[in-house]
Amino acid sequence: MVEIKRETTDAQSTRVQDEAKYRLIYAKSKVYINPTAYARDNIPGFVAIVKREALTLTYLLAWIPESLLTEKGQDEWDKFLKTEERPDEDEDGVLIDLPTSRPESYAFSVPLTSIYSLIVQPPSLSSWYGSIGINLISGSTLPTLYFHDDESHSFTIPSKSSSSSAASTSYPPPPSLAAQAATGRPISSWGGEDFLSRLRSYASLLRSNLQSTLYLVDPSKADIEVHSTLLFSDDAVDEILARSSYTNSHSPVPAHRRPRPLSAGGTPPNPYSQYSSVLHRSMPIPSSTPVSSSQARAALLQSFANITRATRHAAQNILSHPLAKPIVPHLPDPVRSLVNANGDLEWGSWVEKGGVGEFESARVYLARWARIVAEEGEQARRREAQAIPANAATSTTEESGELGIFELLHSTANLPTPKSSRDPKHPVGVDVLDEWFAPDGRPLITMERLRMEIFRRGVSDKNNARRKLWPYLLGVYAWDVTEEERQRLWEAKMKRYHEIKDEWIGIPEVFERQDVVEERHRIDVDCRRTDRTHPLFANQTSPETTLDPEKRHHQRYSTISPTPVEVGAQSPSNEHIDRLGSILLTYNFYEKDLGYVQGMSDLCAPLYVVAGSDEPLTFWCFVEVMNRMKQNFLRDQSGMKKQLSTLQQLLQIMDPELYRHLEKTEGLNLFFCFRWILIAFKREFPFEDVLRLWEVLWTDYYTNGMVLFVALAVLESHRDVILRYLVEFDEILKYCNELSMTIELDTTLAQAEVLFLSFQQLVADMDRRRVEQHSATGGLRHRKGSTALVSQVAYPELSDELRELLVERRVS
Repeated sequence: MVEIKRETTDAQSTRVQDEAKYRLIYAKSKVYINPTAYARDNIPGFVAIVKREALTLTYLLAWIPESLLTEKGQDEWDKFLKTEERPDEDEDGVLIDLPTSRPESYAFSVPLTSIYSLIVQPPSLSSWYGSIGINLISGSTLPTLYFHDDESHSFTIPSKSSSSSAASTSYPPPPSLAAQAATGRPISSWGGEDFLSRLRSYASLLRSNLQSTLYLVDPSKADIEVHSTLLFSDDAVDEILARSSYTNSHSPVPAHRRPRPLSAGGTPPNPYSQYSSVLHRSMPIPSSTPVSSSQARAALLQSFANITRATRHAAQNILSHPLAKPIVPHLPDPVRSLVNANGDLEWGSWVEKGGVGEFESARVYLARWARIVAEEGEQARRREAQAIPANAATSTTEESGELGIFELLHSTANLPTPKSSRDPKHPVGVDVLDEWFAPDGRPLITMERLRMEIFRRGVSDKNNARRKLWPYLLGVYAWDVTEEERQRLWEAKMKRYHEIKDEWIGIPEVFERQDVVEERHRIDVDCRRTDRTHPLFANQTSPETTLDPEKRHHQRYSTISPTPVEVGAQSPSNEHIDRLGSILLTYNFYEKDLGYVQGMSDLCAPLYVVAGSDEPLTFWCFVEVMNRMKQNFLRDQSGMKKQLSTLQQLLQIMDPELYRHLEKTEGLNLFFCFRWILIAFKREFPFEDVLRLWEVLWTDYYTNGMVLFVALAVLESHRDVILRYLVEFDEILKYCNELSMTIELDTTLAQAEVLFLSFQQLVADMDRRRVEQHSATGGLRHRKGSTALVSQVAYPELSDELRELLVERRVS
């Protein structure tokens, strides 16, 4: 038997090796994969069609990130760019080395025969970049490809035609006749369409009639039968009637639904008219002359305005219909504000009241809607709880609790969840206050007991209970003394107030000094717009024209802004606004280093109301409040920076997930909490709730930083909405600003107390474990080779700012 051997020549061997390599026949640059919802994580790359000629001919669809291609060197990079620039120059393609994919790179290459369908989403108003999703026969899905045509090499290369201008940087670029002549194929409106037209050369694509965005790759007979079913469009009849109707005929089709007439007079058609994007169709006709950036911006804004106008008219038509009246009461407040008493719509009022507006992010609207739904559900739950009989309520109190859906995650430390001690339904009244003092005026309870009772129960708003209790709470009235001694000390303070006020009142050389004039103006402007809805500040005092010259002269140098010339276009004043301004100007002379800072009027006005318009009492209460909050008004804002930094650290320990989300959205500066802390939530709650909140904060029962835990409680109450809907800092800022007048006070204070107790527990547990770990490692010596191991757990070191929150502040 003779064995026959086939010898392979060197040429044949080389050909076989070449055929075993990959040939690039199509490439497109700047096709992104978005691993997360954040633009900074997007990965650019090339989408490619690769031909492999080994034993069988195989076509592959591949996506290669730029990072992997860069590792191959400049030569491989140039091959992809040249193939993208001249896709049909070499039908056989160029040889490439397909990079080895790594899991972290998201690169993939799959045979076309393993692809079942494509989900094609052209560019639109909601998605500036078109995308293609890839579904495999196995049921798995590849990462979605986003075509950034404004960056792609094929859209930005200069045209070969001498008449064409430089490369277009707009999206989408004008069609290039030279490029069309070079490729012999029609110009695509976006990169995904160009990719699909090339893919049709190597696979059969069937667009589904059931879903316009679905394309089947090499469909089976069953798929063809199902997805080729013809369906009538909702507008099909209208389209036929509209096309058969002339301008002057009586068409049954409404005018706004008729197709636009073809351009006449030699006007060139809009090349963007066939684009799927509404924005593209509304773009102006590109001219040979370059369009300035201002004109392009105006055209873009006009497009948005047209779309917004159409949307507004549609909303008006829907809500003004008689059938819509029964559902209007069930709509959210911003939407309900569109309907006035006469049934007409007031779009401007919706914008002013925080509605969707014309250019508001949809995510902010969804977040607001979710908040409204949650609040209505919580209110319904409370109404049901109140309807339960007393005996049933007592049995379920421990199970339901007062915090609603609020939960604390103590699983890591295995600590029990604290409970709130607040009882706001039984506030401290005048009758209780009388029982706390002996006949000689000396208190029968300690200041510590007073603070505890006010923290838990609050103060009644009846019979001037706050006017009697607040001076004790703030330290204006002496506590552990008799009534005679207390009155003597108070008379000294009243005398001191008038001495400070006499430094400027009625003295022209001081009153008209330049620095004082500037302070007067700032104070006057702020006071005229502070709490103008309150009865004391709402009424306007009619000017007295019968004053004698001496009184008129005294008023001229005592009232901050007595003449209409100085007032200008500001809101009118009254005697209470003038007194409030006098108190603040007196404080400017009392605290000369700090002076008056904008926002102080917000803190002083409630004190003036509670004090019953008593100037000395208001002044000294304001002095004590400012002693607590003076750091908030420092010129360098160092006090506010410190408190926001402390809140940031507190959030990192108490809610790491929300902390990481704010870190991703660049919201760790917590600017949306700035106003909360600056004036102690003065503008976030109704006036009466502000009084109840402040008296709790002034107790310093647990800590003098309770305002930070109130801020943390508000964030925790809305954490799920923030995590689910808001992914940009501006959205979080807008959402938090719109929480004003929507926060429920008692629940928030209960949450703040539980948060502090949890923080206290957590710190104590961390310190205990750290001490145990230190003693276990430092106090015991293990035999060499022993298998005994000591658990090493890294506990974060608490900063001095966080430690200060645990230091109890007590003022006797």
